[in-house]
Amino acid sequence: MPQKSPQVVQLHTLVQGQGFPILCLHGHPGSGRSLSVFTQPLSTRFRTIAPDLRGYGSSPAPAAFVMTDHLRDLEALLDRYQISRCLVLGWSLGGILALELALQLPERISGLILVATAARPKSSHPPIAWYDNAYTGVASLINWFNPGGQWNIDTFAQRSLYRYLIQQHTPTAYHYLAKEALPAYLQTSSRATQALSMALQRGYNRLADLPMIQCPCLVLAGADDRHITAAASLETAQALPDAQYRCYPNAAHLFPWEIPAVVRADIDRWLNQHPAIVTPHSGDDAASASF
Repeated sequence: MPQKSPQVVQLHTLVQGQGFPILCLHGHPGSGRSLSVFTQPLSTRFRTIAPDLRGYGSSPAPAAFVMTDHLRDLEALLDRYQISRCLVLGWSLGGILALELALQLPERISGLILVATAARPKSSHPPIAWYDNAYTGVASLINWFNPGGQWNIDTFAQRSLYRYLIQQHTPTAYHYLAKEALPAYLQTSSRATQALSMALQRGYNRLADLPMIQCPCLVLAGADDRHITAAASLETAQALPDAQYRCYPNAAHLFPWEIPAVVRADIDRWLNQHPAIVTPHSGDDAASASF
């Protein structure tokens, strides 16, 4: 079993906008750039900080590592950008890391936006057959050259593993798959995959600790999510002391790419309801707010 790496990795990070900092954490596979559906609209009002986690995107994984190394990297990232307090948005694996940051660094986390994630993740994904991978490979290749092509969606994509990731097979969703999902998949290292696999084998359950998270939380889920079920996300929301929960019908694990306008509107509404989440405390982040 790999031991904790003694080295903190300086994460490759995409920083956009100005104002109160929002740390945006991607899932597996993923990268900071694969969060553009969130960072582009949010960066018009806030300063979004979207790192490539260790072993993902352009961030190195110099040795085998364990999942807790991500947290050490992220704390070092906050220190590097002199961020004493921020909002954290996390999608899937990123949401689990967001929960961990709120538990370990409560004074630095003003709120959480948890997307398709859970403190006790449960999956309803069926077994994967060889033809699932074959259809997925063909659909991905064609979609790379012709993003959102309807013939490819009808002929290959809806028979591939994409049928478990999305429910609304729109050209918009497939443009995101071509532009952001496939490059992120190709840049995900075997060490990152191994670290996640080991963590899943051991099991993960933080439900009993969630009452310690006192900051406001927004929990968003897709009703047809097979990777992390909506029931698991609801269980997480119910265990958090201050959480709003929204479940989108006819949407799956990649629902931000299926219904981006709806998701953005719900996030904006929640932020407007909780202005203190994105308001610096007196003397807080004076340097980072002016970047």
